[in-house]
Amino acid sequence: KNTREWITINLDWFFLIAANLTLLFCLYVACSPLGKVRLGGADAKPEYSNATWFAMLFAAGVGIGLLFYGVAEPLYYFQKPPLGIPAGTEEAAAVGIAATVFHWGLHGWSIYGLVGLALGYFAYNRGLPLTIRSAFYPLFGDRIWGWPGHIIDTFAIFAGLFGLATSLGLGVKQVTSGLNYLFGVPATNTTMVVLIVVITSIALTSVLAGINVGIKRLSQFNIILALLLLLAIIVLGPTLYIFRSMFAALGSYLVKIVPLSNWVGREDVDFLHGWTTFYFAWWFAWAPFVGTFIARISKGRTVREFIIFVLIPPMVLCLLWFGTFGGTALYQHTVEGYTGVTENVAAWKLEIALFKMFDQLPLTKLLSSVAILLTIVFFVTSSDSGSLILDTIAAGGKVDAPVAQRVFWCTIEGLVAIALLLGGGLNSCRQPRSQPASRSLLLSWEWPSASG
Repeated sequence: KNTREWITINLDWFFLIAANLTLLFCLYVACSPLGKVRLGGADAKPEYSNATWFAMLFAAGVGIGLLFYGVAEPLYYFQKPPLGIPAGTEEAAAVGIAATVFHWGLHGWSIYGLVGLALGYFAYNRGLPLTIRSAFYPLFGDRIWGWPGHIIDTFAIFAGLFGLATSLGLGVKQVTSGLNYLFGVPATNTTMVVLIVVITSIALTSVLAGINVGIKRLSQFNIILALLLLLAIIVLGPTLYIFRSMFAALGSYLVKIVPLSNWVGREDVDFLHGWTTFYFAWWFAWAPFVGTFIARISKGRTVREFIIFVLIPPMVLCLLWFGTFGGTALYQHTVEGYTGVTENVAAWKLEIALFKMFDQLPLTKLLSSVAILLTIVFFVTSSDSGSLILDTIAAGGKVDAPVAQRVFWCTIEGLVAIALLLGGGLNSCRQPRSQPASRSLLLSWEWPSASG
């Protein structure tokens, strides 16, 4: 935790500058003549349809986080908004969703996009292996085949491994909380370890089936199930309020994206360091594996098509998701006076916030069961795609590495997730330093009434 705090406090400028430049560079390349370049050459054809391609990249890129933070994060920002905005106001509600989208939208996906584009170009157009070292060929030349390249790939493997294990640990905490809340299953470490073992075994089966069978089919099922759950909340929840929240959040996002991207003179240091800097660091940690995976499935796409698909559809889906789930939770509290979600966010029990929101909707148990299933499938798709890419990097770019290596990396992911869980390594994840103080503020806040 101390290391995390030192990094987010002292290197906030680095992560924000890097994320800002990455986004600007991607937009420039997409609009330039370079956008016409096709990955794999002029005659290359895409391996996957647009829908399947998006399902695979989205399932690998975000997954569990949408469910874990979909309700809790907008509500937390509503109580403690950034940029000096008054808490508990209509503007705070819009900024709460907008700030969440800021963390999950264009900046983060541009980081994935830059890594994926660099690897795809050098692998498919220059004949280099599909590993992170290939992206550094313009800087190091043939030295990427020596110790500089070995160090780069080693760092990429560890960054991807621990980034994956952290998210998988958070996911299994949410599954356990849901099972406990719905069916009384004990929410113990033993339960979570058993779940990690079972889900890792399913992921291993998917990895062994290969990218065109296991990962492809699971990703398609994943995105369909997520869209069905999203549609169900829109229909069963406060529909008009949800759409109002989405449009208000979109407007707020467009207005606030520049101030949120700036680190100079900020007084909201809890938000800047505890959330934004940590998020961007996490995106960078995931970039080696997700970027490599996106490159792996993007042969035959033009550079412009690649960047547009990696940036815009995920951004739109995140806006829809957080607008729907966050908007519903905000409506329940400000209009209906329901405090179930608020109390759990205040107690930092983020994994239960989603199920508390479902309590106020029809078909509560069905929605909760679908959410648990979706979390498990997101868990599996992140694990199987991550294992495949870690194996590819470790094998020097070979996409047909021995089966034993795939088994090894998938198993290691599960073991590291268990170690983080039992060792308390997940407790410092994205928990603002002033959280105990903000907890008391949240519980004592006098919420305004809302109309409409």
